[in-house]
Amino acid sequence: MKTKHQLAVICTMAISLAMSLAAQAPQMPKFRFENFTTANGLPNNHVFAVLVDGPRVWAATEDGLAVYENHAWKTYTTKDGLAHRAVLSLALDKNTGDLWAGTMAGLSRISAGRIDTFTQLNSGLSNDVVYGVSVEGENVWVATAAGGCRLNLRTGVWTLYNERNTPMNEIWAYAVAATPTKVYYAIWGSGLLEYDQKTGRWDKYDDPDGENEMVLFKDQGLIHEIVTSVSYVDNIVWAATYFGDSRYDGRYWHNFLTKDSGLPSNFTNTVKGVDGTHAWFGTDKGLAYYDGANWAVYRPSLQDGKPEMTVRDAEGRVTTIAVTSAPAHNYVLGIDFDGDDIWVATAKGLSHGIRQRP
Repeated sequence: MKTKHQLAVICTMAISLAMSLAAQAPQMPKFRFENFTTANGLPNNHVFAVLVDGPRVWAATEDGLAVYENHAWKTYTTKDGLAHRAVLSLALDKNTGDLWAGTMAGLSRISAGRIDTFTQLNSGLSNDVVYGVSVEGENVWVATAAGGCRLNLRTGVWTLYNERNTPMNEIWAYAVAATPTKVYYAIWGSGLLEYDQKTGRWDKYDDPDGENEMVLFKDQGLIHEIVTSVSYVDNIVWAATYFGDSRYDGRYWHNFLTKDSGLPSNFTNTVKGVDGTHAWFGTDKGLAYYDGANWAVYRPSLQDGKPEMTVRDAEGRVTTIAVTSAPAHNYVLGIDFDGDDIWVATAKGLSHGIRQRP
């Protein structure tokens, strides 16, 4: 039986080892999270998306569109002209400052406090359930439950995209990312669609093996057909699915699974690329960051709910970093940035991660 002195020595050695491992861990972003819920002004704790608009932060919730400005919340509802109380997606027109909100019953534009709504009945919108929206130049690209569409703001002309004029098999368009060169649609059950703005041609990226639970050959192509989110930045495509994530540079694929990466879960709701190397992933088991080699995960612990940050290096070593706060919930649905800060939409609140410097 060990003496008290021996136990104290063992304890000291264990603490020293933990501190040494933490010091050797890759330097990943560390945040102090402040969380917003109905208790401090949010209209509903279920937040589908978040968008940073200069000094304003917009939150798409299950019970209205909320904006945070000057440390106070204001909510737009159907009484103000919003298409539906459940807001699913957000996009900003940087040329005009207009905000576009996709809802369960149409697409709403908020311009200087005025709300105009587009539906199947009064416009060329493909379907009133709008899962995604992206603004590029004078075009608004929309992802709906019945395919995609595009509104030209200058001419007012709508163009529909579905199984008749694109390679999509399923028409459940879950997200869209538009840039001046490429437009990408995340299609539920039909992979990733790419539209070339210059040529007007469509390409489709599929899961080559078609298996639901595993990839037969690593990095052979898109990891799965059920694509939930897409981000295109610096000529790199980041794609999120419910069975892992993919990165595509136009020639090579790199896939991420929990078994061989730092992803906390393969079930990914959203991905947000910072550049061609760095990206954030919102999963059902926490928020993850990838720097091209190492991973960090931010969440309430799955065991006891206490704030937790872990870092996994390129060799697979995992280190726990001491933190005092975490995102509001592990089920992450939306991500946006405010400089070095991060905003996180979750199923039980909106979180503001304030970057901490060493």
